[in-house]
Amino acid sequence: MAAQHVIVTPAYALVIAPDVGWSVSRPTDVLRTLDADIASALDEKGLKGQWILPTALVQSFQRNPTYATDPYKLAMEQLRSPSLVIGSRLAEPLASQLRTMIALTDARYVLAPVELTIEHTGTAHDGRGALRLVLMDVRTSDVRWIGRVEGDASAAMGPAVTASVAAKLADLATAP
Repeated sequence: MAAQHVIVTPAYALVIAPDVGWSVSRPTDVLRTLDADIASALDEKGLKGQWILPTALVQSFQRNPTYATDPYKLAMEQLRSPSLVIGSRLAEPLASQLRTMIALTDARYVLAPVELTIEHTGTAHDGRGALRLVLMDVRTSDVRWIGRVEGDASAAMGPAVTASVAAKLADLATAP
């Protein structure tokens, strides 16, 4: 996928497992930090010019507000469903929203960081981030891949949690 032009949507949802014992006062801040960490990790792997990241999507939306959809208001809930499988068709309005996005870029694929789950690792109060990802071929409106990347264990919620998940995503995107 590293050679492709891929849109990366903003991270959509944050779930904190109750057994971790961590709390977050502003989930949106964690998701925006994850977006920035993903952008930084992909940049380190040389994908900055290749992949279209949330900041570029926001700029495109601001230039085309009557045509484009705000990337932070995409109808992504269907991608969180446990019944979503490879080959599933994208439902409306998400399918149209993503088609508009690719019309404004030269991308065909959209990678959606759908849900960051903070889960217990089994050791004391350690937790880690696990990110559910969905890759879609927007021209055919179907799901091509569903995956998960797990970050490193951490003793507390902080920048290391999202940075670790982002680094693992970048490694996955550029794996030989």
